[in-house]
Amino acid sequence: MRKVFLSFALLVLFGVEAFGEVSVFKISRQYGLDTLPFIVINDKNLFQKYAKEAGLGDIKIEWLTLAGGAATNEALLSSSVHINSNGVAPFTRLWDKTKGKVKAIAASGKQTLELVSSNPNVKNIRDLSADDRVALPAAKISIQSLILQIATAKEFGIKNYDKFDHLTITLSNPDALISLTSPKSEVTAHFSNEPFTSVELQYPNIHKVLSSADVVGRGVTTGLYSTTQEFYDNNPKTIRVFLKALNEAITWIDSHQKEAIDLYIRAEKSKESPELLLSILQRGDVEFSLKPSGITKFSDFLYETGAIKSKPTQRELFFDAIFETDYK
Repeated sequence: MRKVFLSFALLVLFGVEAFGEVSVFKISRQYGLDTLPFIVINDKNLFQKYAKEAGLGDIKIEWLTLAGGAATNEALLSSSVHINSNGVAPFTRLWDKTKGKVKAIAASGKQTLELVSSNPNVKNIRDLSADDRVALPAAKISIQSLILQIATAKEFGIKNYDKFDHLTITLSNPDALISLTSPKSEVTAHFSNEPFTSVELQYPNIHKVLSSADVVGRGVTTGLYSTTQEFYDNNPKTIRVFLKALNEAITWIDSHQKEAIDLYIRAEKSKESPELLLSILQRGDVEFSLKPSGITKFSDFLYETGAIKSKPTQRELFFDAIFETDYK
């Protein structure tokens, strides 16, 4: 009887989710068009639909908007979020730091990331000088920073991969856009994702310097959804519900691009033209896919430069769930 009472007391103290799946599911998100699947999931209640089918009841979902991989990694390690949405570079560092106790659930997609500049003298990265300041979501950590390092290594040799790191500064993409387009700002360049790049290139004094497609090619996964081994083991139904909701959202976006952009504009209170945003999807600069592709281009470089201690295969970076079903 005492054991039964103690178990009941613990249940009251720690809540039902201490003995089962979470009742509130917390997910980090960042800024940009790559959040479209989340917006669709939220608008169409896709997570709740599959959660009820899985017997999870009225599980709630919370979105936490964070800027940059450093912030999202900290949120995951502190259990402020259950699912981390960030770039391949900060994720891989966290996978290495935790010795594989954090892994990816799925890829989030493939984006063309571009470095743009307001400095007319900067035609390529060789022209960057001490007078330039390159804004990134997370200096030295973000996927943009890593692509800049890979491009620099190709130009100046692997020993000089960090030649321009001292020119980079950390700014959220919205803040970087404001800074780059302000005549009095120290920021002269911004390495970003869509729609920020396309918005900036509308200004006559801003031009493209470098594209990720030139460095690592197109069709390479740039973003991931990740979680801890503990959460993955304790919440298998929640994980699969999340993947199902993502898969349906991506399928819907692919066949309803205009409607998806309308959703994005309403959700983000975006002031950009629907035509500009739609053109980004139509030309394939943002693609959504849960299947990973080419991630070792990044992890191999991180290992070669000593940023991580272990050299993983693509499969080692992921939990098995993404490979068990034919997700999109």
